[in-house]
Amino acid sequence: MTEQNTAGTAPVAEPAAVAGTVPAPETAPGAVPETVDAGTPASAPAVPSDRRKLFAALRWTAAVLVFAAVGTGVTYGISRVERTRVPGLSTLGDGRWTYPTLSKPALPAGAPLAKGPDNRPGTHYAPLTGLLLPAPEGAGPDDAVKPDKDGTVSVDAFLAEYAPDRRAKLKEYLEYEGLRQVTGRGWTTADGTRTHAYLLRFHSEGFVDAFAGCSTNMQLAGAPVLEMELSWRDVVSKQEQGAKRPEGVSLFKEPEPANGDEQTRLGCIEAGDVLSVIIQTRKGAVATVPFHQTVILQSQLLG
Repeated sequence: MTEQNTAGTAPVAEPAAVAGTVPAPETAPGAVPETVDAGTPASAPAVPSDRRKLFAALRWTAAVLVFAAVGTGVTYGISRVERTRVPGLSTLGDGRWTYPTLSKPALPAGAPLAKGPDNRPGTHYAPLTGLLLPAPEGAGPDDAVKPDKDGTVSVDAFLAEYAPDRRAKLKEYLEYEGLRQVTGRGWTTADGTRTHAYLLRFHSEGFVDAFAGCSTNMQLAGAPVLEMELSWRDVVSKQEQGAKRPEGVSLFKEPEPANGDEQTRLGCIEAGDVLSVIIQTRKGAVATVPFHQTVILQSQLLG
């Protein structure tokens, strides 16, 4: 995930009062005191040269204090105020979404963590719905994903994401090759991006590896052609300082120009006995930053 407190101007030190506070120089013994010209009014005696220098020094000291105090206040204010509100220092957002605070669901008593040292197969014992990424703040529901009351999505509803001529083979695999449960969630953000996120739990990680729905040979309902997103191999997340690229992740995108006026991106995460399938579609093109962000956060929940 900005401080907006702006400090006021620091108090200015008041210069010491001049009149009546600076004593007159003492007259050395035997020295002749200065005389006042008869033509000069008695109320305006001549000012000794050393006193004039002292007055000038005091005036310059006061001026320096004023400018120093004002300068300090301005510098502090700019360093604390939100950069987007300072002309010339605006920093535009990179497009990432704001998600609620993420937390992993509680495990049954005695169950190991998915990536714990005593859980080599990477079995997830937490409820599958608790591992599914929530929608970001401000997003509205997408009714194309139709989970039931406990969050489970039917196999047919999940396969509606794929091209019609690919569904039968995928359904046969899912029904006879170890699928236990599918859960899903859909949302639409203000920029028009539609996100469909699914989690598929299998009997073991071997079935996850064999799933054919995540490859360039597969066709989605709105994207007949997919290509591997090779840049993902070199991605080091800027959204998580020092974080490494999540393992077991494959990203695909519809090449530009996209089919019709929309582009589709597909992300798949293999995590032990669970496979995550994330599909984003947007008019024009799917933005890279929120797509990568969504994949990274879902991977962290499964880790």
